[in-house]
Amino acid sequence: MAAICYLLLYLISGAAIIRMLLPKKSPVVRVWLGVSLGFLLLMQLPALMAYAFDFSLKAHAAAAALLMAMTGGCFFLRERSEAAMMRGEDWRLLGAMAAVCVPLTLLSGYLQYTHMIMPAADGSYWCGQSTYGDLCMHLSFITSLENMSFPPSYNLLADTALSYPYMADSLSTTFLLFGMELNMAVIVPGTMLMALTYAGYMILAHQIMGDRGKAIAVAALLFFLNGGLGFLYDFDMAGRDHFAKISEIFTGYYKTPANQPDHNLRWSNVIADLMIPQRALLGGWAMVLPALYLLISSARARSMRQTVMLAIWASALPLVHTHTFLALALFSGGFLLGRMIIKPEDVKGILLRACVYLGIVLVLALPQLLGNAIRQTVEGGSLRLQFNWVNNSGGRGMIDGYFFFWIKNVGLPFVLILCACFHARKRGYADILLGMTAIYVVAETILFQPNEYDNNKLFYIWYMFGAILAADYGSIIMQRLAGLGGRRLLAALFILVSTLSGGLSIAREVVSGYQLFGRNAVAAGKWISENTDRDDVFMTGQQHINPVASLAGRQIICGSDLYVYFHGLDYGAQARACRSFYEFPEENGQILEQYGVDYIYVSDYERADFDVDYDALDEMYELVYENPDVRIYRVGDTGESKN
Repeated sequence: MAAICYLLLYLISGAAIIRMLLPKKSPVVRVWLGVSLGFLLLMQLPALMAYAFDFSLKAHAAAAALLMAMTGGCFFLRERSEAAMMRGEDWRLLGAMAAVCVPLTLLSGYLQYTHMIMPAADGSYWCGQSTYGDLCMHLSFITSLENMSFPPSYNLLADTALSYPYMADSLSTTFLLFGMELNMAVIVPGTMLMALTYAGYMILAHQIMGDRGKAIAVAALLFFLNGGLGFLYDFDMAGRDHFAKISEIFTGYYKTPANQPDHNLRWSNVIADLMIPQRALLGGWAMVLPALYLLISSARARSMRQTVMLAIWASALPLVHTHTFLALALFSGGFLLGRMIIKPEDVKGILLRACVYLGIVLVLALPQLLGNAIRQTVEGGSLRLQFNWVNNSGGRGMIDGYFFFWIKNVGLPFVLILCACFHARKRGYADILLGMTAIYVVAETILFQPNEYDNNKLFYIWYMFGAILAADYGSIIMQRLAGLGGRRLLAALFILVSTLSGGLSIAREVVSGYQLFGRNAVAAGKWISENTDRDDVFMTGQQHINPVASLAGRQIICGSDLYVYFHGLDYGAQARACRSFYEFPEENGQILEQYGVDYIYVSDYERADFDVDYDALDEMYELVYENPDVRIYRVGDTGESKN
């Protein structure tokens, strides 16, 4: 209850700030912007106060005081005009949103519940297919941030600062601090951020296309149920193989139509494979949609007030999700160039507002980027050129023909996007098109992470607008087919073909279930949380399913290369140190002293990965906890043995 009350404080304050600063916006837009602002401030203010008070309840109290001061300050900056009331257009938008957002939010709440350490009757924790890999990493950030001194450290690798965008995870840490159970602390903000993303996308589509509820709903379906033409590979020869491929969609591990690397199908469904497992991306999307809305609105209204709000909002994004911040920057550049082409009479005004926007962002965001993204991308050696994304994997040559790759991955909407590009100026979308193009060109030519697949985080922002243009062009086709029998059937077939792969991928997630932590691992994690200090350091193996780091939030020497490698970190020395100690503890006691190790953790994973010398461990260190799967030894204060 305390966590919910604290959340409501931010949501109410966010709504009040938007009401004071943007009263002329429709009530639907004001509520969405206000709730979004509340979440953004809930990410930012406690983290800011943590530099003085650690990420603690004291920091959250200080953040609440700062929130009240900011809300009061906005009263003096308020726009002195009557607030806009609901109009017919707003009610129609609300109806379209209810038809799409409510079912998707209910689905999302169910997936969050089943995919985020769902407790089983035997005490084990379960997850879904898409969260089996990433969830443990996010849990490690959530649990380790509790009462951590800032700047935060990376609990998956010793002596390393946290360079991952952590603020979406810190939301869950806030709920933990206020007494919420770990699984609910993940589920509640996750579900709400997904709801904000659904609502925000439809409001953005309304801003671009106007009062066209059906087209807005179609755009949302094309984006959130995306998946391309991968289902054709599963349905091909289905009669001869007795529908085995179709059955495997629901039983295999990553055999869904939208994600089949063997067939060069990489256009993963955004709900199943991005919004559910990738919490930083989810936070980024929920927060970038208001920024995109303010960008377009400030340009159309020639509003310096909205430009300043946009700049401050954008500046908060690097530590929420860096790829999303980059996508916003690219889109902003192309969009503002397009505005100068469309509105040559306002070039001076556009340049002035652009300079204000850029200046504020550079002052506020550049320090965050220098300390995080640039360190990871440039110093880590991840930045490189590669044309055509994963279709030219490793720069070894194209796998599919260029357009065939995109058509089979994005599906029929890609054809409509291409057609819409030729009508963009006539439809008044030239600025949107240039913004999209800026993202597309960079994502097609430059890689920023060790995993080339991660450029999809840029491509999907491009596709946010692409799906809107596709829906708009589709509506033109429908108008021109007026009076033709069967045109509604044609439209239904288009939507079915465009969403079937995504729908099947989501259905697979609904029925998926994997044990993540066994009951003994959960018990060990609970013992560690209750009986060790938060700053204690543990020697563990490199398994990604690690209750020490994920459930208890303790510092370990070296986490899974599934995480540390793709974060661009050099972890060789720590990995070698772990192996050397487990296999030869008598000769390597200095490793414990080097890394300040307080406890040694031995589970089935360590037994499988190392030739653990049990006799030496039993002789040298005190066994303080044991269950059928786990043994924990305490190290002396200086890394010395009990002898």
